[in-house]
Amino acid sequence: MRIDIDRDVCIGAGQCALAAPKVFTQDDDGLSELLPEAEAEGGAGPAAGPMVGEAARACPVQAITVT
Repeated sequence: MRIDIDRDVCIGAGQCALAAPKVFTQDDDGLSELLPEAEAEGGAGPAAGPMVGEAARACPVQAITVT
């Protein structure tokens, strides 16, 4: 599983961090980013689970891609 966040599209709604708090967080500007553990593992770490897909679906601007 690979997780990409298009930060040019992200509006900082925070839905991803609410849906999958072990994978996503928000930076100081409120934009979504992967937590270091998830990023180091390309988003495929043990914290990545079914809620990652839910986070992508919950994003109001479709800034998250899960492949």
